[in-house]
Amino acid sequence: MTDELDRLREALEATRPEPDPKVRGRAMDAALRAFDEENAEARQGSAATDRHSKRGAGWLARLFGGRPMQISIPSLKPALMGGASLAVIALAVVVSRDVQKELDLAPPVASPPVSDMRVERDLNRGSAAGGYGQQGSASTAMEPNAVTGADTKSLRSEVLAKDKSAEFATAPVGSRQNLEQEHTSTVDAITGGAAGIVGNAAPLAAGNEVRMRREAPAMQSLADAPAEQFRAAGQIKADIQGQPTYQDQGRDRFAEIEANPVKVTAEEPVSTFSIDVDTASYSFMRRSLMQGVLPQKDAVRVEEMINYFPYDYPLPEGRETPFRADVQVMPTPWNAGTQLMRIGIQGYALADSEKPRSNLVFLIDSSGSMNAPDKLPLLVNSFRLLLDSLDPDDTVSIVVYAGAAGTVLEPTKVSESGKILAALDNLHAGGSTAGAEGIRQAYRLAESGFDPAGVNRVILATDGDFNVGITDLDELKGFVERKRETGVFLSVLGFGQGNLNDELMQALAQNGNGQAAYIDTLSEARKALVEEAGSTLFPIAKDVKIQIEFNPAAVAEYRLIGYETRMLRREDFNNDKVDAGEIGSGHRVTALYEITPAGSAARVVDDLRYQAAAPHEANPSEYAFLKIRYKAPDGDTSTLITTPVTRAMAVEPDEDRARETRFAAAVAGFGQLLRGGRHMGDYSYDDVVALAQGAKGDDPFGYRAEFVNLVRLAKSAAALEPLK
Repeated sequence: MTDELDRLREALEATRPEPDPKVRGRAMDAALRAFDEENAEARQGSAATDRHSKRGAGWLARLFGGRPMQISIPSLKPALMGGASLAVIALAVVVSRDVQKELDLAPPVASPPVSDMRVERDLNRGSAAGGYGQQGSASTAMEPNAVTGADTKSLRSEVLAKDKSAEFATAPVGSRQNLEQEHTSTVDAITGGAAGIVGNAAPLAAGNEVRMRREAPAMQSLADAPAEQFRAAGQIKADIQGQPTYQDQGRDRFAEIEANPVKVTAEEPVSTFSIDVDTASYSFMRRSLMQGVLPQKDAVRVEEMINYFPYDYPLPEGRETPFRADVQVMPTPWNAGTQLMRIGIQGYALADSEKPRSNLVFLIDSSGSMNAPDKLPLLVNSFRLLLDSLDPDDTVSIVVYAGAAGTVLEPTKVSESGKILAALDNLHAGGSTAGAEGIRQAYRLAESGFDPAGVNRVILATDGDFNVGITDLDELKGFVERKRETGVFLSVLGFGQGNLNDELMQALAQNGNGQAAYIDTLSEARKALVEEAGSTLFPIAKDVKIQIEFNPAAVAEYRLIGYETRMLRREDFNNDKVDAGEIGSGHRVTALYEITPAGSAARVVDDLRYQAAAPHEANPSEYAFLKIRYKAPDGDTSTLITTPVTRAMAVEPDEDRARETRFAAAVAGFGQLLRGGRHMGDYSYDDVVALAQGAKGDDPFGYRAEFVNLVRLAKSAAALEPLK
């Protein structure tokens, strides 16, 4: 029978005529039209299924990515970092059902190979470029990604080869080409498209492919399941693959500080600096000691530690002169041959009826590095406290930045606090850190709602880890410096530890006519944003500079304690174009000089052999002459205040009126010991405790008592944080 069939086939082949090209073309056209009509009917019949599929895709995005956010940012919602890849895979599977009857991927494996596990861990970490800045999770020593480009090509070929349905195989040639193109696009979207949505394409694309091998059948079943099962399964998946908490260690950045040297009065009698009312250094120091670790040396700025505390200085007489200077001279606790000259400046406190309206822009870092309990959650609660201290007529806007920046809340009156709180509560952390673009948009928003009679301020809250866009410190400083001329000032709140860029925060605040504070607890947030809200928000003077001319007849040597980052040239004092510090309502500033009286055996610099000492005819009863320059908040011309520092201002350490100076000296001594104690002799932590204990005075908030406990902790603190 077989032989007869073969002979018949050969005979037919020999007598078969050559095909007519025209007839063949008409037949192909007819086949294509029939195929298109059949597909059109199939699509109409599945319209309802498509709508259901799209709704299912939306459920996937919400279930795997977290609750939706009303944020106008052209980047992913931060909460999608943990599950966006799975959502894209499921969406592609559902949408492509018109083209493919069934996606026949390899079955899941019970125990994934080591390379798959590596990719899975890399995927959960986020990427260096787009997930969590430079590290991304607690995993600090990850193995190299073992999934290569060859693996990607192999998987793609495998999927293309296996997904050949009967309809595809029997379709006419023209239709088959259309199906081939459509099918290839779908497979490319599944195997590679998700990588372009979340961070760094290389590890994430590989991670998506590994997950496809294991999870695609389950995802297909999930897409076809009833809504209740769909929701439950999605929630389980979201819980399993929740976004990891960001953790980092040892990457805090501080500007290098070289302590002020001892100056010889006869050679350099004038000292000039800008006032500083920042407090960030003290809060960071406190957090380190509470963890049993000494802070980094450059994290200790002695002037910020001194100015963390309120002092009882005489109040100015009126608003016309917004502050007054108070000076005392007493023996130095750590050096019997020298004296401390304490300069205190008390600012005028505005009454509630005098406070101007506030136009505030909250600029919030919502990048992946902020995903820690002491970062974004603490930040949100801190701003809630600040909101309670504002007046109903004040205006608040919110800009956030991660991989990109966008406006979360347009200018809104505080009377609509529910709307503001809802915007804060919907924030989630994820993505890289486009801080410069956030600053640009925040200034634009502040300028659009500028109030000529009010306070216009951007409040930046961040860990300072800018890694996208403009990251050069000098360029950022220049931008902020130019913007302050518009009347919009910038304050900075720092959060978190392990990845804190304090150097950037300090530079932005100093050049933006604002303050820098570090928030380590909700209590510190209340102190900085509620109890001292006036000094933070309402400036009474700007560009405040101090210049001291020491009298060589009375002072042989001197040393300014702290203020290393605020030093100015002598000629800068009279130059109104030179920026300086800002004083807010009710704020106070303290500065300490250690001076060596003429003829004291405590001098550390020898006389010159060949230079004759110049005769001094100045009044020996004056230690120095104090000059202060300042501008009104909206002014361009400075005003000068002068005060001679006389021997009549000298006090004994045990006098009650010297209490504030004694406590300031205790804080200064502690700060110098933390920095190495170069000028402290054999002065110890126990000596600091004894001095501070006797100078606590009225301490309603317990700040001074807390300081004493911190000094005790420093005695047993480790020099370096142990690796986690």
